[in-house]
Amino acid sequence: MALEENNSSPSCIKGKGKARHPEPSEHTPLLLNHNDVAPSRTRPLAEEDLFDHESSSDARRGLWSKLTFVFLASLSFCIIMFLLLALLAYSYAARLSDISPEDVLENALVIQGPYRVNVLNVTADGGIWIQVQARVGIDAGSIMGVNTDDDEGTFNDMWKSFGRLGVKLLDRVTVDISATNIFSQRQTLLCTAKSPPFELPLTANPPYDDSWLSPISLPLFVAPTQNASDVNQFVHDSWHAGAAFVHASVPSMVISGGSTKKRGWRHMLKLQRVGIQADLSMKLPPIPGLPTPGNGVPLPSVSQLVTLRSFGVESESKNVTVHALATLINPVPSIVDLTAPSIPFSVSLPGEDNSIVPVASVHTDPFTLTHPNITLAISGSIIPLPPHASTTISSFVSRYLSLEPNPISVTCPLFPSLVLDTEFPPPDSKPQILRDVTIRDMKIKPSSTGGSFLASGTVFARVVLPKGMDLTLDVTRVFPDVLVFDGEVPQLALLLFPGQKPEDELPDPLPEGAFGHIRPEDWLEATSVQVGSEGQGSVFMVTADMVDVALEVLPGRQKEFSNFVSKVIFGTHGALAGLRGTTDVGVHILGLPFSDHEGTTEGIDLLDLPFQGSVHVGKKAVLL
Repeated sequence: MALEENNSSPSCIKGKGKARHPEPSEHTPLLLNHNDVAPSRTRPLAEEDLFDHESSSDARRGLWSKLTFVFLASLSFCIIMFLLLALLAYSYAARLSDISPEDVLENALVIQGPYRVNVLNVTADGGIWIQVQARVGIDAGSIMGVNTDDDEGTFNDMWKSFGRLGVKLLDRVTVDISATNIFSQRQTLLCTAKSPPFELPLTANPPYDDSWLSPISLPLFVAPTQNASDVNQFVHDSWHAGAAFVHASVPSMVISGGSTKKRGWRHMLKLQRVGIQADLSMKLPPIPGLPTPGNGVPLPSVSQLVTLRSFGVESESKNVTVHALATLINPVPSIVDLTAPSIPFSVSLPGEDNSIVPVASVHTDPFTLTHPNITLAISGSIIPLPPHASTTISSFVSRYLSLEPNPISVTCPLFPSLVLDTEFPPPDSKPQILRDVTIRDMKIKPSSTGGSFLASGTVFARVVLPKGMDLTLDVTRVFPDVLVFDGEVPQLALLLFPGQKPEDELPDPLPEGAFGHIRPEDWLEATSVQVGSEGQGSVFMVTADMVDVALEVLPGRQKEFSNFVSKVIFGTHGALAGLRGTTDVGVHILGLPFSDHEGTTEGIDLLDLPFQGSVHVGKKAVLL
């Protein structure tokens, strides 16, 4: 019984086995307090945590190994690429160091144009600011040897592709050139040119057309030489050779990467050259209307290049204005479009003792280049003339009216040493200045000394200036030299032209029908009145009194003279006498600034003006 009781009381049994939790029953709580958990449960949980800790350590060691491998591989790749790029840069830098300016000019630099040139300003010292527009590009791939070549292998093409990539990244360069001196083949300085820094685009593998060229607008300051003889010699040499050859000397040039406005790694790439020398040439294009240059063809004169279309002068209250329209053969290629501002220049005439007499200050209107000719509108005025310059002006006007070209010299105040000697052309047809010449109330009487006759009367004539000469004149004196004919003047009668005979010499042979010669010993005082115009220039009526002027009977023409006198005396209505000759006319021109050393106003003399007229002589005209 006792044994049965012991067996039924398990709590009284002691042993070393694991304690067991009582089986859950309806009295077991759903949530146990941690104090109720058996302590034997702690040891298995610690073993699991240890296993998890060891797994985490292995994962971290694997991650660090992978990161170390990636870092070392990346570092090695960067080092290799750096070495390759350094080797590539050294290779191309070595090539660049061997490139000469001549290589760039001949093989890399491509210029299309210039297609427009604007003259911006002309400085007081003779320099010119111009704006040049063109299309330009540099085939950097050709001079660096990185352009694609189908005959090369894959490795070479890959190697060149890095160079082309470098050209593409660099994109453009900035060029800063010091003042450049341009010399002729004779080593004479022609001009000095200077420009601000400018950009040039770079290209590799350019196409065969010109689509890869970029527009450029470059301001340029040009200071031409003031040695006119050197310029003339250069022009003559170029024309004879058919091409212009010049030598350019550049003291220094700096080429830096990138543009002029941005700074960065590109700007750190610089290349400097000093003492650059280059020979340049340009073939002269054929010029319409002129012989082809070259082969020793002589250079055309300025008069062959310039054509005076119209010319006019006009009197104003204080000066005489000048205006003209001229055309100039355009020697510039048609691709150049140039716009020039007003250009001043002076016109001089040859004076006595090889002197030069400045007579006019004129200027051109702004103009643009047109083809084949350039039209120039010129205007200005007569400048204050030096004392006793009337002889020079008189000679100029007389030659002009006699259809003879006048030598003139043209200078530009901006280039005072450059003198262009040319000719002022005469009008197309000889102007008839003196018209309707007659002698009113003419009387003829024997002289007191006998053997000769004296003529008296009032000379009338109209002075008609050529078209475009709207001058206000005051005719103050005349000096006629007249042949008198029996009847109308024959068409084949000779005129007394300037330079054909001395003043006191008669024409030889004497013209048919001439019997008398009237030439006063001195000037005859005259008066004039402006009477409008006749579609030409100004028109004036001139009168001069002639009193007892010698009427010389021509040698061997006494019979003709007697016949004429008989017609006058015995004829019903008298007789008609023809007049033909020349006369000098002294005039004052309103606004023309003539004065001598004493301040006395001078005029000009129009010399040897031809005329033809007639006079009716009645019975009362011959006083026997």
